[in-house]
Amino acid sequence: MKELILEKDKYFFRAVIYALHKDKVLLVDMKNPKASTPLDPWLGRVVALADGQHTIQELIDYLGSQYPAGPPDSLADTVESVVKRLQETHVIHFSDEPVELPYYLALPANEQDPEQAQALIEKDGFIAG
Repeated sequence: MKELILEKDKYFFRAVIYALHKDKVLLVDMKNPKASTPLDPWLGRVVALADGQHTIQELIDYLGSQYPAGPPDSLADTVESVVKRLQETHVIHFSDEPVELPYYLALPANEQDPEQAQALIEKDGFIAG
């Protein structure tokens, strides 16, 4: 099987509804919100940052800037691995251009107006997996 080569100039954006709870990022099942799935911290961080307005290289640079003594040598490989896993599971997608996310994907579910989000989800035909 040929390994996917990650193009770092691609924009990345989430294709799932998420929520924030304390220090965790959760994937929200709109059919059963109580069954939301908490993500591993690395996966959650990338999902929370997947706003469609930044490239994968910008993500790597931003995460690297969070290390006062400089990023670990493995940071880019770790980020690429996380991004690939999220892409393979259809949690994030890539684009050549910035992407404007709809309301129900742009904000954490717990920061949205539930009625507005539900109306837009129905209008758009978005089905949360």
